[in-house]
Amino acid sequence: MVVSTVATGDTNSTVPAAGRVDPLGDPFLRTRFAMPGRPAMFLPRRRLARHLDQALRTPLTMVNGSAGAGKTVSVADWTAGLDQPVTWLTVEAEEQRPGMFWAYFLQALRASGTPLADWVHCPADPSRVSHKVLSEIAEDLVGRDPALLVVLDEFDRVSASDVAEQVEFVLQHAGSGLRLVLVTRNEPMFSLHRYRAAGALTEIRDAELAFTPEEASTLLELHGLSLPDDAVRALVERTRGWAAGLRLCALAAQESPDPVTYLKEFEADRSSVADFLLAEVLRRQPQETQDLLLRVSVLDRFCPDLVNGLTHRTDADRILAELYRDNAFVEQLGQGWYRLHPLFGEILQTHLRVRSPGLEPDLHRAAAQWLRRRGTLPEALAHGAAAADWDFTAGALVDDLAIGQFFTGLRSDDLNEIFSRMGPEATGPAPELVRAARDLAQSDLDRGMAHLHHAEARLAVEEGDPAAAQLSWALLEAVAARLTGSPARAEQAAETADEVRPEVPAHLLDKHPELPALLLTHLGSTRLWAGRYEDARAALTEAADCPGGALTVMPREESMGHLALIDYLNGWPGRAEHKALAALSESERFGLPQWSGSGIERLVLAAVAVDRNELGRAQALLDEADELAHETQDPVKAAGRAIATARLQLAQGNGRAAMESASPAVSTAVASPWAESLERVVASTVHLAEGRADTAAEVLRNLPDDRPAWAVEAARIQLAAGRPAAAIDLLDSLPAESRPGPAVTVRASLVRAQAAATAGDTETARRFVAQALLAARRERLRRPFLDTGRWIKPLLVAAPLRGLATGWLLPEPAAAGGPAGVATPPAPIVLPELSEREHDVLIRLAQMMSTQEIAADLYLSVNTVKTHLKSLYRKLAVNRRSEAVRRARDLRLL
Repeated sequence: MVVSTVATGDTNSTVPAAGRVDPLGDPFLRTRFAMPGRPAMFLPRRRLARHLDQALRTPLTMVNGSAGAGKTVSVADWTAGLDQPVTWLTVEAEEQRPGMFWAYFLQALRASGTPLADWVHCPADPSRVSHKVLSEIAEDLVGRDPALLVVLDEFDRVSASDVAEQVEFVLQHAGSGLRLVLVTRNEPMFSLHRYRAAGALTEIRDAELAFTPEEASTLLELHGLSLPDDAVRALVERTRGWAAGLRLCALAAQESPDPVTYLKEFEADRSSVADFLLAEVLRRQPQETQDLLLRVSVLDRFCPDLVNGLTHRTDADRILAELYRDNAFVEQLGQGWYRLHPLFGEILQTHLRVRSPGLEPDLHRAAAQWLRRRGTLPEALAHGAAAADWDFTAGALVDDLAIGQFFTGLRSDDLNEIFSRMGPEATGPAPELVRAARDLAQSDLDRGMAHLHHAEARLAVEEGDPAAAQLSWALLEAVAARLTGSPARAEQAAETADEVRPEVPAHLLDKHPELPALLLTHLGSTRLWAGRYEDARAALTEAADCPGGALTVMPREESMGHLALIDYLNGWPGRAEHKALAALSESERFGLPQWSGSGIERLVLAAVAVDRNELGRAQALLDEADELAHETQDPVKAAGRAIATARLQLAQGNGRAAMESASPAVSTAVASPWAESLERVVASTVHLAEGRADTAAEVLRNLPDDRPAWAVEAARIQLAAGRPAAAIDLLDSLPAESRPGPAVTVRASLVRAQAAATAGDTETARRFVAQALLAARRERLRRPFLDTGRWIKPLLVAAPLRGLATGWLLPEPAAAGGPAGVATPPAPIVLPELSEREHDVLIRLAQMMSTQEIAADLYLSVNTVKTHLKSLYRKLAVNRRSEAVRRARDLRLL
């Protein structure tokens, strides 16, 4: 860059004496023509320099940012790298007088070595400048090549419209001979829309001046500081990438004995950042604006009406617009809403407590009431809690019919955090309902039931219209009924809900579709526990079909998991798997995390995996269910886990462990017939394995659940105990109208086949085995054949049954090696069962797609793809991608 200076000695002066003084007769301040230096720890940012390069091609460039955003040093760094003269002028406040501004402007041109025509004169009057002077300046700049580059720093100090209009006049009439760069904290009073429309304006604003995480990391390293990537991102988020904030934090961290911890946890109000923002931003504002900023510091976001309510003013709209326009650390969110820069907000809140002690709770209370009236519940609750007004806060949640959100996973963490601060002083029905919801959501039955009882007592004497509270109470009653295994209580809660619902405003019911969905889910769960399968299916199907998008993900997911369990208990593993997988995909479909709900769907998938003899997958699914779902008192979940775990342990030969696992470790109001039948069947199986045939038969006497699945299980055990007649009688007693699923019919056919084989009727045995193979092949049910014993092997390896078993139960002929002439019946093999989504991932693995590419192609998160890959590797018994593809091709999965 080429910069010329003005000689100051009389003998060397190249400027007339009059040219060395301003219109007031004072010497020109040469520091205002000097390009600012850059800090020792300055970080050049090439992306900003590349954008500034456009200033050489457009007449006007505006670098518009807040105090400390790095505007001046960024422009100075860029100009230092240019191979052409640059005129720099730092504007000062006295240049509201046009004559003073243009005198300094012309002197800046001379200081940079720019020759001016003799007829271009400095204005003599500091308060005004003639049109002739402006025309002379513009005419002198026309046609310059290269164009004259002028930087006007701190142009925001020019608030007089006359000066801005005159600068724009010269810019327009200088044509291509002038390139003007304005460095400013606010928008100049130019006709910017015309420049934008003509493509003649280069703009750089706060968003581009902000440091990216990568730039911030490099800046910290220049200061000798090294932070993990997540800590850098958190610091950038807190500072919004504000240059001065990052530099001040880095300098302060250098003085700290633990710089990394300091940068993670520094208190903005006790740092040099506070000094900067108070001096450069707050104290530059009029007193009334300072008061407004202090009051809105308690808000995460605000609009003019809300601010007027907190400040008792009527002109907040104008003040907020001015603060935003002036880059006074007020950010615009759109649709009339604003927010403070995070650091500025922290500092202002501390300043508010010092200047107006005791005002903060009143501001939170006023904000909570305003937001409640406008229907902005989450923010109203946060401010109500900040004001410690628990009657209002709990009442707002209950009156809005939002208490179900404790159970949906969407806002449960936020609600728990808010109401964890509620003390015992709040004793109305709403606080008691909230306490009951919190405790029941965490399966704290004793405390939850106590608070629910207190809420019921208070509602009985509540005046006014407690319909929303009554409906909320009915939901919590249904939750309690589910957790205690009390179907009668659930039915009563559902009846109460039906009676109260017409009294609740329709807009609240429309706003909270999760409430009826949750009620139906809990009702269906208790009906299932009681063995009322079809009644349960009706309620659960209605819940699974509830609209509401993300609001009803949890109840839909749980309802489909329960429906999957019903299908499994009825012997339909394929249907059960389909519903369980659909339940798992619910949260993924809405881009939400996997909920820590009941996890029944994974337990069903584990049980299906046992039936298919995929024991490793079954154990992995059981582990996932334990990892993702918190401990609950849900009896249906406990019984579902008992089924999957006990059957897995029986398949592994762990009889005693199976007996211990078969009994759900929960206390319930009524016993579940199917859960008790499971416990007795498992116990009978273990007694039989240990040689106690009579005890095994006695345990099976009068099973509480008369469903075909349990009758067939009992028949199998009777036959194994040497009682074929009793086994056949059990099968013959099944109602003709019952339509059991293939898992039941396969086991029933195998019992009849074994009975025939024991009686020496090989042809009948072969016919029943063929029926079993045909029914099992579609569902890939391998476990029933493995549980039959040795008698079936000679039948399986001989034609025609071998053809029915090959490829899914027996290996292909080419793979069944062994010495010639030796008729050793091969053991059934297990083909890994992949979910539909796992198969999608496998196909893309074979196409050499990366994890990120797979995620993008399937519209999944990268973490979800990694979970599917982990499951694939486990099922295929491999550790790498290439091995997975090779193994899948060997098994004909691709």
